[in-house]
Amino acid sequence: MSRLPAAPSAVLAALALAATFAAPSMAMEPQGTTAAPARAVLICASDSATRRSFEREHGAAPIFVSAREALAAASAGETWSTPRCMTEREHARLVQITSERAAAR
Repeated sequence: MSRLPAAPSAVLAALALAATFAAPSMAMEPQGTTAAPARAVLICASDSATRRSFEREHGAAPIFVSAREALAAASAGETWSTPRCMTEREHARLVQITSERAAAR
């Protein structure tokens, strides 16, 4: 039996991040619909190959957001037609901020 290779941690983190921001909007969708996440954030590199790949995949150049901008968009209920990008450093900040908020509760 063949075993699938483990996914890189950055990919898993991007999926978790996208799920975090998409969950509130998806929770309001009627059952049985397949709406795309309205506020997905991906961890992206800033090199030209990644930019070309993103544009090919999503039809637009990547727009980078900071951790604070992503949280503000989530709080405001802002939606995006294409995913936003975040550097690994900003993702670490987002994890830190959300962990601090969770600990304060």
